[in-house]
Amino acid sequence: MKKLTQQCIALIGAAAIFAVFDYAVYQNVTKRCIDYTSAEMQAKSVEVSEYLPFDPDSKIAAADSQLKLSSHPPVIDGAAGLFPVYSAFVHAVYPEDSVHYDGDQFTAESAMQYTNTRGAYKALAEGTVDVAVLVKPSEAQMQYAEEQGAELEFVPIGYDAFVFLVNSSNPVESLTCEQIRDIYAGDILAWDQVGGKHLLIDAKQRNPGSGSQSAMESFMGGREIHPNPFGALGSAIGFSFRYYVSDLAGSSGIKMLALDGVAPTPEHIADGSYPIVSTFYAVYDKHNPHPDLPVLLEWMQSDEAQKIIADTGYIPCNP
Repeated sequence: MKKLTQQCIALIGAAAIFAVFDYAVYQNVTKRCIDYTSAEMQAKSVEVSEYLPFDPDSKIAAADSQLKLSSHPPVIDGAAGLFPVYSAFVHAVYPEDSVHYDGDQFTAESAMQYTNTRGAYKALAEGTVDVAVLVKPSEAQMQYAEEQGAELEFVPIGYDAFVFLVNSSNPVESLTCEQIRDIYAGDILAWDQVGGKHLLIDAKQRNPGSGSQSAMESFMGGREIHPNPFGALGSAIGFSFRYYVSDLAGSSGIKMLALDGVAPTPEHIADGSYPIVSTFYAVYDKHNPHPDLPVLLEWMQSDEAQKIIADTGYIPCNP
């Protein structure tokens, strides 16, 4: 009887240890890697209601234009970080009654949509969106477009910096591009290897197909990403686009690293000294027959549209 009691106590103790271990793994690893890809979670990535067109309280770079599109303009979509840009475009040249927002999302008949990078590329491929303001797609997104018979064209309209982020208390101020690649490839595992504290590096990624994840994969230049499996016990590094961090998401508690000794300031982006400058585009299907599409694309490269891009906080292609 005594032996049975000891066995039961041992089993209960083992179960308690596993429960604590599972909870710790969930809190420190699983919970931090949950796939927030639903439409509801995507909508949280930018406060849409604060950047709506035709709203006198909107934060967009509101401007008027000599160009006024027809009552059925091209359906436009885009990335989260670029929402203020194409919202300002809509405000300038679209008829107000072509945009329908129900307080939570754009309705199906609205000429303006917001489905983020992955949703916009899918909609372009399937022909439900005429033009979208985006960075370059992932290989999977290009392949899907080809499978749907879409031939995507890319009209460059602006630039932004691709930046790397750490906690503001991290003493590291600058890394080289090669050090970043080594971190994400799993060759550098601790911050003290790059002048920081004696902590593991938690190399964060974004959801597959997001604009920033595609940009990161391109930056890696063919090297595979192998995050440190124990990185969640240390201090994180992440990546995004400069405007999204500084103007949309806010930068409280984090800082943007200099790369190769150059900070990602607008001046360094414009003069090309910051090493990772990303182009964003007006993307459309070459076979799209919408009569207003060529006019809209030409206008996006005009002085009017380029000033909107600059006033929003991005770097225009034609300053």
